[in-house]
Amino acid sequence: MLPENGRTAEDLLAELAALKEADLPVHGGKVTAYVYDTGRAEVREAAARAYLEMLEVNCLDPTAFPSIVELEKQVVGAVAAKLGGGPGTPGIFTSGGTESIMLAVKSARDARPVARPRLVVPVTAHPAFHKAAHYLGLELVTVPVDTTTFRADPAAMEAAIDEDADSTVLVVVSAPSYPQGVIDPVPQIAALASARGIPCHVDACVGGWLLPWLRDAGEDVAPFDLSVPGVTSISCDLHKYGYAPKGASVVLYADESLRRHAYFASAAWPGYTVINSTVQSSKGAGPLGGAWATLQALGESGYRELAVDAVAAARKLIAGVEDIPGLRVLGSPDASLVAVASDDPGLDVFVLSDKARDHGWLIQPQLSFPGIPANVHLTLTGVSLAGVDALLEVLAKAAAEAREAGPAALPDGLVEALLELDLDTVDDAGFAALLASVGADPAAEPGGGGMAVVNSVLDALPPQTREGLLIRFLSSLYRAFA
Repeated sequence: MLPENGRTAEDLLAELAALKEADLPVHGGKVTAYVYDTGRAEVREAAARAYLEMLEVNCLDPTAFPSIVELEKQVVGAVAAKLGGGPGTPGIFTSGGTESIMLAVKSARDARPVARPRLVVPVTAHPAFHKAAHYLGLELVTVPVDTTTFRADPAAMEAAIDEDADSTVLVVVSAPSYPQGVIDPVPQIAALASARGIPCHVDACVGGWLLPWLRDAGEDVAPFDLSVPGVTSISCDLHKYGYAPKGASVVLYADESLRRHAYFASAAWPGYTVINSTVQSSKGAGPLGGAWATLQALGESGYRELAVDAVAAARKLIAGVEDIPGLRVLGSPDASLVAVASDDPGLDVFVLSDKARDHGWLIQPQLSFPGIPANVHLTLTGVSLAGVDALLEVLAKAAAEAREAGPAALPDGLVEALLELDLDTVDDAGFAALLASVGADPAAEPGGGGMAVVNSVLDALPPQTREGLLIRFLSSLYRAFA
């Protein structure tokens, strides 16, 4: 409810501080997902001040606010220069990886109109491609990856494309893929797509602003960017390893005509002329200002140092995991994303994740997939090197505690009942009781309770059922706090 009279800024900020007390920490490296921290207060301050400076500027009309045109040109140009583009490489600043991917898919679809457009992706491609296919009306074709390396298989991708090459409008690879942090064989897959006249998008949302700096520092980085023949677009999130405030990504195109297909214009109404470069129309320029300031405040040497530190932390983590009984790293990560699974049936990685949370660390669980066991995922950043020894101690302690506790126990008959449940007809009270049975009460104190049973239940269900449950849970979460 709104107050009758306005409140003071001090009062409002005090309430925000109280609300954030249950949040995970966004600095310090104990949250190994979601947040990216330079550990440099002066960079954060520059970004915050630039963000606020541009807060009220509306990116809807670049002719009214020419500052946004200049800032976007500088940001896109900086990204293009590191990702194989030359001067004038066309690109768009977006709100995040999902929007960058959405625009890449739209460009490909509109550049090659067909009756039933297909989007061919490895199973490790980000769910943003599933979302884009759903929103934009494409058939999504998912292709199994090599279950030893977890990289896309060129032969399998080629076979999937050739099932209907005439209708395939885009082929996707990742650099790296998020689940196991490995780079797909971009040159081979881009070449086979190009030979059929099909665009190839590289999802470098997570690695696009990490891999170039590693390459500059002398690391052997597999080819992945616009310099690779056949690559027609690439996405790169600046709010990940660019360390910019959230809401900052770039999608680049190999040529201007493809970028124009990302745009939307409408003059078929009696109001103002509508022309949008992104999915959003009105949008604040704060993220653009924050990204620009972060890039300028860190500079090339800052990014090289952060990239080297992040990968050094990952390598130290990988070596340390070998000394923890029952745990192993999946694949050979090419960046600073690491997935850890268990070979010990008595060591449940979902319980391990809960135990680590009890010690103040968030280690992200990932459900199993055909050929890929359940695991936990860790994203290491610029600040992680200083804390990797503490992280390894927590992993070892959490693994021992998880082994002692044993695997999460599923309520008898619950999985079978969920498979038969019609989620569209069950009422809120019934769904709340279902959540309570696995210890997931959305009305409980935020951050409380473990998730091992919930994740184990989800892991035992097919993806479609998982998705239905997750949607109902999200609905319940916001209803509970309304």
